[in-house]
Order: sequence, then structure tokens, then C-alpha cells
Amino acid sequence: MTEKIFEPISLGDLTLPNRVFMSPLTRNRSTEGTDAPHALNAEYYAQRAGAGLIITEATQISPEGKGYAWTPGIYSEEQVKGWKLVTDAVHAKGGHIALQIWHVGRISHTSLQPDGQSPVAPSAVAAKSRTFDGQGFVETSTPRALETEEIPRLLEDYRKAAENAKRAGFDAVEIHAANGYLLDQFLRDSSNQRTDQYGGSIENRTRLLKEVIETVTSVWNPKRVGVRFGPYSTANDVSDSDPVALFSRAYTIANEAGLGFLDIIEGQTGGDRDAPEEGLDELRRHFDGLYVANNGFGRSLAIERVNSGKADAIAFGRPYIANPDLVERLEKDAPLNTPDSDTFYGGGAEGYTDYPFLDEVETAS
Repeated sequence: MTEKIFEPISLGDLTLPNRVFMSPLTRNRSTEGTDAPHALNAEYYAQRAGAGLIITEATQISPEGKGYAWTPGIYSEEQVKGWKLVTDAVHAKGGHIALQIWHVGRISHTSLQPDGQSPVAPSAVAAKSRTFDGQGFVETSTPRALETEEIPRLLEDYRKAAENAKRAGFDAVEIHAANGYLLDQFLRDSSNQRTDQYGGSIENRTRLLKEVIETVTSVWNPKRVGVRFGPYSTANDVSDSDPVALFSRAYTIANEAGLGFLDIIEGQTGGDRDAPEEGLDELRRHFDGLYVANNGFGRSLAIERVNSGKADAIAFGRPYIANPDLVERLEKDAPLNTPDSDTFYGGGAEGYTDYPFLDEVETAS
């Protein structure tokens, strides 16, 4: 019997071959100076084209949206051409790929910002966090608060990123609203201390999210658009006094916009699956599209969650770093390669495109 997780699933008018998705994974391997993807990135993603849906590494919508060295952008012609290499390579292997669009907000450093400016955020509150500047990990810089009249400029950056994603040949886009980055900073009452229409009440703190979704869906069919949330994650120093009330509203906004999927970090980002089940269940009631669960899934839990209907698909992160053929390995219950954490961020092919496929391992043995 084929487990449900290995069966096709529809995302709008797309038919995806299985429900094993590749989670966004920052790897810091874009071209230095231009932040454009290149041939090695295309090879990496094409190796993983067996995923039901690849969701790319987070990709900044503007130079201001950058928070880490060597992460890719989607605002220049060179970047669009680089991403077209990637999408063409994935499609040649029969795969499907979504671009995750991203603004880091305060999770940046002045050395990574245009003209050494301060990063922007909902409020001038520094994050107790660190970022990678190309030399090592450094404390994030204190941000300046975005002016109310700057919001239309920010929305225009999202619109251009959505248009460029379409030009680059992506099948879908995911709006990054998790992990303590800009949209998450606006959502949470720990980081949003504004007194204008974007701060204070839950209605106001979710306003920017709603406007970004409206902007992206003016370019894309809503069924080809998703959002990533981490309702219980405190990554990059964000928290909220009432996450269920806040994210009930956020999920409802996504639902009312007719979005195709939500990509949900169940617990701490890259850490414990400590989100309360009743809270996750309550939040899910507010969204009718595909529910993609993420965070610390192994084979048995993934199969159980999809079989039970607790999730429509499962997004795997770290297992995809070391196992380009993860779907085949899970289906056969074959051993997994162990990822080398020393090569996660930056570098070249080592720890990126040189992990063996299962047939290579079997041939060698």
C-alpha cells in the first residue's frame, strides 16, 4: 500500500507528485557582489526535484531586505536570470518550485545594508540576535522605525519581487512571515510598538501582512501563493502575549485571500516541537487551503500526520540538505545521509551538491 504522503496532491491547478516538500533552507551560496544565483545553485535544486514542491531559500525583495551575506535576491535582472537557470533545471527534471520572498527587517547589520544604513523595522527596538556578515556571526544592528509613508514603497518592493518571480519561471511564491523577520516583527507585540495604523491592536499589527498578501495576489493567482508562519516560534527574539488570537487573525487573512497553502513551523524554528497540539488545531480551523507542517519530522511522524489529515503535506528541512533523493529514501525506508553542519552556510560544492544518492550508496556497497 502506498502511504498517502507519497500520493499526488493538487495546489490550485498544479498537480504535485507527492506530499514531501522541501523546506526553505538558507545556504549562503549566491554570487558575491550581485546576490544572483548561479549554475551550482541550479544543480543543487535540480538534484532535489523529486520533492512534491521545492520552496527555495529565503530571497530578499530589495537590498534593504538583506540580512545575511551571500543570500540571493529577486530585484535585479541578473538575479532574475540566475533564478531562471534554477527553475529551468528543476523543470527539466519534472519538478515544481516556489520562491520564498523575504525582508529581514531588523535581523541585519549595517555592513550588509546599502550605504551602511540602519536596518528598518516596525519599531527602533534591537533584536537580541546575531547574523552572518561573511566573516562570522555578529550582533544585529539597532534598527530605525519605518515611517508610515514608507509602507507604499515597501509594498512596491513586494510587487516587483512577485513579478520577477513570475518572470524567472517559478510555479508559486511563499511570503515569509515567520522567524522574527520583518512581517513577523510587525505581527508580534514584543517587536511592534507603533502607535499608527500598523501598531497596537491585532487588527493593526496584521495590516501589513494583509497588504502584502493583496499585493502579491495582484500578480499571482492566489492558489499559487502561500505564507510561512511560526505561531509558537520565538526565533530572532520575537514573542507575543496571545499567539492564538494573533495567528487566528493572520490565518483568516490568508484564508479570505484564497491562498493555496500555509507553511507552518510547529514549535521552535529548527528546535523542539513544543507547540501545543490544541493551539495548532485551533489555528488550523481558520484556513481551508493546504496545510504544510514543518519542524523536526521523521518518517513515521510525517506518515502518521498526513494519514490522519493533521497535515496535507510535510516540509523537510535538514534531511533535504544531505539527501537530494529524500522522497525515494523515505518511500523505501532507506537510511539517510547525515548532514555536515560545518558546510551549511557558505562555500561551494562540498556539503552542497556532493551528497550521494541512494543508488550510488547501494552500488558502492
